[in-house]
Amino acid sequence: MTTATVNGTRERESLGEFLLRAPAVGPALALIVAIVVFSLATDTFFDLDNLSTVVQQSLVVGTLALGQTLIILIAGIDLSNASSMVVATLIMAKLAAAGTNGFVALLAGIALTVLVGLFIGTLATRIKLPAFIITLGTFTGLTAVAKLIAGGQAVPVTDGLLQWLGTKRYLFGGIPITYGMTLALLMFLIVWYSLTKTAWGKHVYAVGNAPESARLSGIKVNRTVISVYLVAGFCFGIAAWQALGRTPNADPNQFQLGNLDSITAVVLGGTSLFGGRGSVLGTLFGALVVAVLRSGLTQMGVDGNYQDLATGALLIAAVVVDRIARRQQQS
Repeated sequence: MTTATVNGTRERESLGEFLLRAPAVGPALALIVAIVVFSLATDTFFDLDNLSTVVQQSLVVGTLALGQTLIILIAGIDLSNASSMVVATLIMAKLAAAGTNGFVALLAGIALTVLVGLFIGTLATRIKLPAFIITLGTFTGLTAVAKLIAGGQAVPVTDGLLQWLGTKRYLFGGIPITYGMTLALLMFLIVWYSLTKTAWGKHVYAVGNAPESARLSGIKVNRTVISVYLVAGFCFGIAAWQALGRTPNADPNQFQLGNLDSITAVVLGGTSLFGGRGSVLGTLFGALVVAVLRSGLTQMGVDGNYQDLATGALLIAAVVVDRIARRQQQS
């Protein structure tokens, strides 16, 4: 319980109201607790090189979660973001291996994820299909497309530009920083500015809160929804580029749980699955919590299946907290 000043008087504020007003606080505290727990449980976790590695491991999920945040803010969801990203990595690697210029291959991969976003946004606005159903279908289709492109084999990444985000780094205070980390932070900053300082950002929140009211107030709802899916698709394309920087091969079997991790990061970061509330800062903390959880459990020797179980439990817990907070606010 906290207190807040309203019209000159101090009123008690419930924990739920506080979490709704400052959604990034919860995941920030969870991150600190997770770091402390794993630092006490292992001898290797609290090490600058290891913490730098954990941050790098969070890049792909973090960038997927950034796009997912925008979609969930308008009360949508994308179950196919990781599949879209994997197909993009395979297209990039295949084109580069065939002799195509690396920059052209990169643009082709990003164009694919943007087109998938346009497809989903168009179906959601023009035919009024639920985003869950659309993206469940695209998830299945893109997973099959990825396997068909790969032909049962991983595709080597032969172009330096495609691996540039993971291989090129500089030192900041003695800590190695990759260009992938720098680009991810820049994207978070741009999206944060767009959501908090521009009319487009206000429209995104308004559409997520009450689409009909937004329409009556003059906001072009369909155009806002499609723009969100396009921007999110661009984020998923950048995530594909980051993924190629972390692996020597494009593999259709990699990042299969990227959609689960990205949704967990978003919800854990305080963004409501019902839309209209959330922040990219919370998502950033949420992505770091997921990365810390997986890294810490790995160092403790926990089997991967139990890590997936823990991530799923974290997602359910975050949804329960969000639901309770909303009920407290409504009461």
